[in-house]
Amino acid sequence: MNQKLEDILNLALETPQEIREQTETLNVGFDGESRTWELIVKYHGSLERLAGLGVKVEYLIAGYAILTVPEGLVDMVADVEEIEYVEKPKRYFYAVSAPADGSCLPRATLQEPFLTGRGVLIAVLDSGIAYERKDFRKENGDTRIRFLWDQTLMPGEAGAPPEGFSMGVEFDQERINRALRETGEGERYALVPSRDVNGHGTAVAGIAAGSAILEQAYKGVSPEAELLVVKLGAPNELGFPRTTEIMRGVTYALRKAILLGMPLVINLSFGNSYGAHDGSSLMERFLDNAAEIGRTVICVGSGNEGSSRGHVAGNVEQETAVELAVGAYETALNIQLWKHYSDRYRIRLRSPGGREQELPEVVEAGKYTLQMEQTRILVYMGEPTPYAVAQEIYLDMIPLAGPYINSGIWTILIEPVKVVTGQYYLYLPSSAIRNESTGFYRAAPQVTLTIPSTAAKVITVGAYDSTYDTYADFSGRGYVDRRRTIGVVTAGLTKPDLAAPGVGILAPDIYGGYTSFTGTSFAAPIVSGSAALLMEWGIVRGNDAFLYGEKVKAYLRSGARPVRGEAEYPNDRVGFGALCLADSLPF
Repeated sequence: MNQKLEDILNLALETPQEIREQTETLNVGFDGESRTWELIVKYHGSLERLAGLGVKVEYLIAGYAILTVPEGLVDMVADVEEIEYVEKPKRYFYAVSAPADGSCLPRATLQEPFLTGRGVLIAVLDSGIAYERKDFRKENGDTRIRFLWDQTLMPGEAGAPPEGFSMGVEFDQERINRALRETGEGERYALVPSRDVNGHGTAVAGIAAGSAILEQAYKGVSPEAELLVVKLGAPNELGFPRTTEIMRGVTYALRKAILLGMPLVINLSFGNSYGAHDGSSLMERFLDNAAEIGRTVICVGSGNEGSSRGHVAGNVEQETAVELAVGAYETALNIQLWKHYSDRYRIRLRSPGGREQELPEVVEAGKYTLQMEQTRILVYMGEPTPYAVAQEIYLDMIPLAGPYINSGIWTILIEPVKVVTGQYYLYLPSSAIRNESTGFYRAAPQVTLTIPSTAAKVITVGAYDSTYDTYADFSGRGYVDRRRTIGVVTAGLTKPDLAAPGVGILAPDIYGGYTSFTGTSFAAPIVSGSAALLMEWGIVRGNDAFLYGEKVKAYLRSGARPVRGEAEYPNDRVGFGALCLADSLPF
């Protein structure tokens, strides 16, 4: 086991490609045609000597880079002294389940100080944008989009990538305006051939900063903010972006904001359930670094895993049986078990047919394979890393014969051998890629917020139902202070920071109308737009030149109002309470 590589990457490298392709996660980041891996690294010094090995290097911010490495050279590259740690990409899922009066916006936008977001840049990293909509234009018909980077387009006749990147095509404001002046759709899309076929990004951008000024039909939170849009790459047929596309997008947004001299809000409305949920992954640490560059605020939705039955946790005092229902027609399923390295457990796995096998505590290279009924199980026994104290035991279930793994009740038996804390945490993949009937019995809704909303320096946004003024049960829940000893890397950390309306939010769609959306994906841009209003009041209008970063978070927390049914604040459901912009202004 190479300890510079994360557990899941070690397992992927030790697993043949034909087996990796059967899993949901192990082959993410591998290009079968070029036989290369896309990898995220934390490094120091220079990586110039890697070019001589045929490794492509894309420099990001704060000592992070993305490498494209020939398959046979991964271990050699990891052994380079300047490389500190290596992770593989993960897929991220939009937090969607099928602007609001309760956020105290009118008291700050329809009366003094009449905030509109003017002079602030909102970056929407998502599925793209229907740029032709009047919601994203000025009164004269010109676009409010300063730059649009479509990572899915091939460089060539359509245009070139942004400086410093090799993927996609960048369109500036002037070119978008030229396209908008075309009367025909064909001519317009010949100039800017970027489309939001999903609609998620258009809705998010509309909530944060939309305004149909010409008809006064709709108004988002910051209707005069300018937009920077990144249509995230989706390198597979499932259409989900990966860690690497997001990190490129964040780096791009930071560089553009500095170039334009504008305060920046970055909105991220997606997440992933893989990881210790403690801020230790490279993605989480990258965002913490990004939040400290320039005058920046990053808002992230807490995800929709709160009621998805994808997480269970507990304390082992005697043998504990964790039951997992696996629905019919699951083609693959992975399970993460996170524990304290100081605790030792005897762990056995029982199949639906009653067959039982024990997982050995120590195995050579960390990886071995079980076969139980018609299911092959790849097991990886991890160790603490230089960046994380938790130990991971990772199980990846794929069919041994036929297209599906065994359905029914799988049981994980955890018996204490040496107990210090006795804690354990189990996670399944996002509910977006598993059957509704697959989930843990006696699931725990706590600490179901998705990564990267677990990063310490971002503003983590949960959702509440503004109709009933109550917590929305799908909203990913977090933790308060140090009540969870795996998972909190900053003293006093609370997640989520606050909640915003996330049920039945009206937003622009890709068909020219307005549709109701539900999910933390649509709560996050309400807070992003509100952060832009605060930054307009402070930075643009000269009231507080330092109103960015953690200071914006502190003001939003301070102004948050109570939510019905929540007796104690902060808590793991709505943090410090519901967004109330007017009360967050410091006067």
